[in-house]
Amino acid sequence: MNAEKRIVLVIDMQNDFITGTLGTAEARRIVPAVAARIEAERAAGAMLVFTRDTHGNDYMQSLEGKLLPVAHCEQGSAGWALAPEIAPLAEGARIIDKPTFGCVALPELLRPHVGPETEFLLMGLCTDICVVSNALLLRAYFPGNRIFIAPDCCAGVTPESHAAALTTMQMCQIEQA
Repeated sequence: MNAEKRIVLVIDMQNDFITGTLGTAEARRIVPAVAARIEAERAAGAMLVFTRDTHGNDYMQSLEGKLLPVAHCEQGSAGWALAPEIAPLAEGARIIDKPTFGCVALPELLRPHVGPETEFLLMGLCTDICVVSNALLLRAYFPGNRIFIAPDCCAGVTPESHAAALTTMQMCQIEQA
């Protein structure tokens, strides 16, 4: 991979997914690896983009809220914030607030920065929901670009669903880095 032509997407490394209402032991375990990878990618010249799952106080009335009735990532709350180990690494980077799993605006926001040699690297939470959703959106928008996933810098809702998402991405030509 060529870091100078790479866009690194750090997906939803937020308190609610790590230590909060939807936190898991697996999510807590990847935080040091994610922080180290972000630092290495920045040093190598990669463009960094962070996403934040972002909901309002009407979340429970949304379709997502009805199907996942756990209030989380309410804009401005402590749970919505990037994890303390990650937040300083996002300074100066693009941060995109997204209302649901995949951010349909993400490919269009990235398009001016994408050339034929640009590679994408994704990491974050949750492998089986937001990471896979965004990886597949990128695959659809940029069919000629290489897309990588850092499995050791991702965690799913369960270890089994993490593994299933990695398999799904592999089947869609998203490579492991």
